[in-house]
Amino acid sequence: MSSDTLAKVPAPDIPEQVDALRIVPQRRLGQWTAAVVVLALLALAVNSVLRNQAFQWDVVADWFTAASVLRGLWLTLWLTAVVMVLGFVLGTLLAAFRLSANPVLRAVSWGYVWLFRSIPILVQLLLWFNIGALYPQVLGVRTVDLLSPVAVAIVGLTLHEAAYAAEVVRGGILSVDRGQIEAAQALGLSRRRRWWRIVLPQAMRSIVPPAGNMLIGTLKGTSIVSVIAVNDLLFSAQLVYHRTYQVIPLLMVATIWYTIVTSVLSAGQYYVEKHYARGSERTR
Repeated sequence: MSSDTLAKVPAPDIPEQVDALRIVPQRRLGQWTAAVVVLALLALAVNSVLRNQAFQWDVVADWFTAASVLRGLWLTLWLTAVVMVLGFVLGTLLAAFRLSANPVLRAVSWGYVWLFRSIPILVQLLLWFNIGALYPQVLGVRTVDLLSPVAVAIVGLTLHEAAYAAEVVRGGILSVDRGQIEAAQALGLSRRRRWWRIVLPQAMRSIVPPAGNMLIGTLKGTSIVSVIAVNDLLFSAQLVYHRTYQVIPLLMVATIWYTIVTSVLSAGQYYVEKHYARGSERTR
């Protein structure tokens, strides 16, 4: 085709084509309808809770900062911290055993994790609380004098948490690429420096999320120690409503305190995860 012929060809009507190809957003009527329904149901639920006189919100406000409740809250926080520290210390040791080349240590670690993950925590606490029936004396001291309810709670919860912490730590260590360790060996780094400078920082990316969930779970799980008369937050609320018969308001006091503390821990977990995720693609 000659240049003269090309010059005679009419240019396409670009604006008309653009109008014809204009993208129209899809109407998501179902999503908006579902959102409206959910918001309406949520508003009804909140209104029902706030206007229901059976909750006795004035009683909740009176007992929310009562000295007995705050003492129970402090014991719950203290017990959670002690159990988590001791549980992860023992769990790290068990994880090292599981990763050891020694078959005896591997078998002992596997058996421990299997046993303590198999027995419900309530059963474990009751067994430790009644250990005096099996061993009345230990080193010449009566077992009932040696193990107070708080000590029983610490022992039972720690042994339980250690089984889960061992798997969390082991999974975090195994998540580190083997090539990283081999590269550190090639550079002549000592075993201690390899673990502290190479393995542990990378393993923490995998350890922190489940460890944070364990921390929150342990905080809520401490409420089970009320069955052995440990004066935690829930037991403190129970002592009050056994006297006043105001069951629902006191349970709401405990519920609100648990919600506040778990929210704070969740926020802390977010920032810790963000710290260890620096330089990775998953940084938020």
